[in-house]
This record gives sequence, structure tokens and C-alpha cells, in this order.
Amino acid sequence: MNQNDEMQLAQENLTRLRDCCQSLQKQMTTVLIGQNEVVRLLLTGLLSGGHMLVIGVPGLAKTMMVKALADLLGWDFRRIQFTPDLMPADITGTEILQADESGRRRDLIFHRGPVFANLILADEINRTPPKTQAALLEAMQELAVTVNGKTYRLSPPFIVVATQNPSNRRHLSPAGSATRPVHAEHPH
Repeated sequence: MNQNDEMQLAQENLTRLRDCCQSLQKQMTTVLIGQNEVVRLLLTGLLSGGHMLVIGVPGLAKTMMVKALADLLGWDFRRIQFTPDLMPADITGTEILQADESGRRRDLIFHRGPVFANLILADEINRTPPKTQAALLEAMQELAVTVNGKTYRLSPPFIVVATQNPSNRRHLSPAGSATRPVHAEHPH
């Protein structure tokens, strides 16, 4: 393949990517009226392979926006509601002692948590303790979770869209920033 053919192929790939992005944006803005800028930022974060942080008060269709994106992409979607009592195992999964059919042998079997999906909505991430945020950050950075010293790989694509309430509300822990998420101020 010569240099002209490579340039032509690159141009065709960029054109297809642009067309796909425009189609996704158009489809999402038909569901989310008046949210064009937030949708554009969400798609920018998605294309860059980054995780995103959306700041805004509850009730602004953040869940609908992320679920619509997952549906359009055909990705597995999970919403995790972060609360003050949420534990790391609640998001990563845990090992459970299970007996075989005879009842003689017992093994620890790993049961995957909701973080084992392609697109995660980490709703109100600043409401949960730092230890639980750290478990999510491990998944975001390492594409894996560690439970009882064992590492379990997550399947790509893996994107987290975290929401955070404005900091003037009570019972909040600042969201971790180790992954430098794309920051989109959600209008309110």
C-alpha cells in the first residue's frame, strides 16, 4: 500500500467516524431535548476513551442520557447508586461460599458486581466513602477489580460516567480525581 492509498484510507475512516458521531449526537438529542452541549461533551469523552464526571443537581436526565448512549451503542449498561453505606464489594462483586450438589464440597465462587459492564453510571459518586470510590478508581485505571487478593479483568470497552451533586449538599465525599475525568458542568 503506497502513501496515497494510506491517506485515502485514513480519510475514509475519519469520514465514517465523523458520520457515526453525528448520527449518535442526532439520535441522543432527540431523546434529550436542550442538552446538546452535554451530549457533545459525553461523546467527546467516549471517543477519547476517557471516563467522565457530570456535575448537577438530581433530576436533570443524567441517567436517561447515559442509558440512551448505551442503548444506541448496544453496550451493557449498569447504574450504581452511590450511597453513604455502599461498600466496595457492592460494586465489584464478592466471593460466596457455595456447596456442590452432594453438599460435601464447598468452594468460594466469585459473583460479579455491577461494575462488570461496558458503560457504568456511577450516580452521585460523592455520596459514598473514599474506600468505595477507590474500588471504582481501580476498575477505571486498571480495567480490573481485586477481591480477596484475586484480580478479575473487566472486558473492554469500559467507560464510567460519574455524576456528582454540587458540593453544597450534606454527606458528601469529594469524587476521586486520579483518572482526570472529562468534566462537563450540567446546566441547572
